[in-house]
Amino acid sequence: MATTQQISDAELAGQPAAYWTGVAYEALIAYTRARQAEKGYTQPQYWLLRNLSVNDISPDGKGMTLSELRAAMTSYLRPEDDLSAEAEVLVERGWLTRDAEGRLWLTEEGEQARIDLARNAPAIRAALHEGIDDADYVTTLKVLRQLIRNAGGTAA
Repeated sequence: MATTQQISDAELAGQPAAYWTGVAYEALIAYTRARQAEKGYTQPQYWLLRNLSVNDISPDGKGMTLSELRAAMTSYLRPEDDLSAEAEVLVERGWLTRDAEGRLWLTEEGEQARIDLARNAPAIRAALHEGIDDADYVTTLKVLRQLIRNAGGTAA
């Protein structure tokens, strides 16, 4: 497909949304993961910390098994994400511990790491949103949500 700079608005209006959303998804994930790798962590590692923190996604701060964590992250895990290997790295760093039942728990060091890693998100967002005003961004998300509903999906 041609780039948007080479396509008139009329031609762009006829382009398949599925193609462009797929291209956007892959580019955004690759960019985000590259910036995180530069800082020494992976997106799945950050998700593990978030899902185990009572101060973030975890409703109760209780430990979870890898199976429970996979289920909790099913809507955003990628096929290449190996939660077992990622969790082992975090255990080795002292950010997670594992109990006798195989449940992973966030340590104090892990909670501090989650806080520290979260500080990277605004710079990543700013770079990705460069040249896009908030009104255009909101409009884009509203359009995508409507496309999802029109396709029979659920736009939460």
